[in-house]
Formats: sequence, structure tokens, C-alpha cells
Amino acid sequence: MEVAIQALPFLGKGLAVTLQVAFLVVLISLVAGVAFGVALVYGPAPVRWLVRGYSDIVRGIPILVLIFAIYYGLPALRINLSGMVAGVAALSLFTTAQVIETTRGAIQSIHHGQMEAGKAIGLGFGQRLRYVVFPQALRRFLPPWINSVTDAVKGSALISLVGVVDLMLAIQQVIGRIYEPLPLYLLGAAIYFTINYSLSSLSRRLEQRFAYIRE
Repeated sequence: MEVAIQALPFLGKGLAVTLQVAFLVVLISLVAGVAFGVALVYGPAPVRWLVRGYSDIVRGIPILVLIFAIYYGLPALRINLSGMVAGVAALSLFTTAQVIETTRGAIQSIHHGQMEAGKAIGLGFGQRLRYVVFPQALRRFLPPWINSVTDAVKGSALISLVGVVDLMLAIQQVIGRIYEPLPLYLLGAAIYFTINYSLSSLSRRLEQRFAYIRE
């Protein structure tokens, strides 16, 4: 365990990369996923078909395949991305597809009469979303979305396979020098567990907090 403690400064740099990747993925997927989720519910038929196709196809592809396809496949089209950008792009594509479904489910759980009531009092479409639908849908959106955040943190470990020195690759590099894998892997598991358990606990608290609205 002393070896693991001595490696903490180096692992801290890898952890910072992991958290940075997770933050970017969560931010991009939240903005894009909510926008596409709204389009899936209220958009014209061609838009709904495109969003539905994207969501179904991407969610059916393993994240690792997406990362390799972007990192190794795009250079064939003369588009060269760094491992960091390729990893964030692939994880964002996958997580966005998850957020689309979370948004769709949250919005569709609100009775359509709410939108009609907002329209009856003169609210525009954007105002109905902002003041009527979103405040109610948020309660159903948050718990599953936090689960997606947890998945993004865990999935970020895969970017080590394209040369990004995140927490996982930092652990492997230290192991390559000292040849004592068990303490380092245990430490890495403890770090990932701490982050994801905190997020899972937050999800459970939110679920309990908003349980009263369930029918």
C-alpha cells in the first residue's frame, strides 16, 4: 500500500484527465441530448425519424467500437483527431443517445393536457416548455440522468486505449515501472468506486425526493 500512496501524485494527474473527460462528455451530451429529446417528442416527422434512428443505432454500438471507429476510421477521410478529442466525441455520441431517451421519457410522462392548458392561456411553444413541461419533467429526468453521468465516468476509462493518460493508463504506467499491480489496481478501484458511489447515492436521494409525484 505504501507503493500506492507514493504513486498518488502521478495518479492525481490521470484522475484530473478522467474528470475533465467526464465533465466534457456530460456537458455536451446534456445540451445535445435535451435538444434532440425535445425534437423527438415535438419535432416534425422527418426530424423524429432521424433522431430515433441516431438514438437506436448508437445505443446498439459498444462504446469501444465508437472510440476506435472515430480514432482509427476518420483518418481515412483525412480527419485526424487526437486521442482525447476522439474519446470525448465517441463518449458524447453514446451518452447523448442515452440522454435523448431520458428526455423523451421525462417529457412524455407529463400529461399532454399540460401543453394544451399552456396554449389556452396564450403561452408560446418555448414558454410552455420552459414554464409548464420542463419544471415537471425535471423531477423525472434527474435520477436516470445521474446514472448516465456515472456511466460516463466509468466509460472514460476506455480512452486509455487510444493513448490518453487518464487514471487507468496512469495506473498501468506506474505498474510497468514497479511491477506491483495489486495495490495500484485496488487504489484505482477505490477511486472509481468513491466517485460513482457518490453519484449513485445522489441519484437515490433524488429518486426518493421526487417519489411523491409518481402515479
